[in-house]
Amino acid sequence: MCALSHSPLIGFNRPAKAVEERVEAAFEHARSFIAGFDPDLVVLFAPDHYNGFFYDMMPPFCIGTRATALGDYETPAGELSVAESARMLAKDVLAAGIDVALSEKMYVDHGFSQPLQLLFGGLDRVPVIPVFINSVAVPLCPVGRIRQLGTAIGHASAHLDEQRVLFLGSGGLSHDPPVPQLETATTEVAARLIDGRNPTPEERARRQARVIASGLDLAAGTSSMQPINPEWDQRFLDVVSTGELQLVDTWSTEWFAGQAGHSSHEVRTWIAAYAAMAARGKYVMNYRFYEPVPEWVAGFAVTTAVSADA
Repeated sequence: MCALSHSPLIGFNRPAKAVEERVEAAFEHARSFIAGFDPDLVVLFAPDHYNGFFYDMMPPFCIGTRATALGDYETPAGELSVAESARMLAKDVLAAGIDVALSEKMYVDHGFSQPLQLLFGGLDRVPVIPVFINSVAVPLCPVGRIRQLGTAIGHASAHLDEQRVLFLGSGGLSHDPPVPQLETATTEVAARLIDGRNPTPEERARRQARVIASGLDLAAGTSSMQPINPEWDQRFLDVVSTGELQLVDTWSTEWFAGQAGHSSHEVRTWIAAYAAMAARGKYVMNYRFYEPVPEWVAGFAVTTAVSADA
């Protein structure tokens, strides 16, 4: 398995050269690790940022049998190469008692497309099963339910025809970008959160400019956003490295937001991916990288793990 942070600001805001070099070295390690494994299938856990999923129908999690990337923040746009086994995986997860939604027309944003671009070079280079996990639209389901979802997917993956399965988590760690909240939003913004599909190019450009500016402000120390919390990030990495994933069941959504920002909930994608890995047997985290990058508004991490038997 592999889990990594994403940021729409990669390529827009430039941190110090040494920071960029360290992050790129981490990406290269992940690419080499994945190339050596040569997966037949990637199960990709990722969030959305009010680009593909909205409050008009917001599931806690959803498996896509077809998926299209929207191409926000200059990430690739187009069809993902969704594996035929996606439908079988969903069927087995439902049989395990996890009420996962199913989408025959999933739209995804940079949370999905960026890791495919960074690690594989494009959207269609490897068969993938996209698994959306709601990480921004409150109320959120208990985080323990995400662990159970990952466990069910891990068990179900053992019954697929694909032999070499890579679990890939995309998101986090601590960060608090300017994502609007429905309860405090203006009427205009609330309408976009409920059904904001197909924004105009001008609307998308304004949104992109606001997010870019937020990263520059955070790096300059002039932002009112909650700062990155490296201590929280390292604690989270310690938990997933030990495999003691049941600990997350006691973590409340309020604790996440208070300690690490409203978008720290994106680590739900990591929890699902690590739980899927644990369902296939004991694992060992064999690589761990962490760097707080305010220009990208993220505690940035890259990890890989292998079966303990391997």
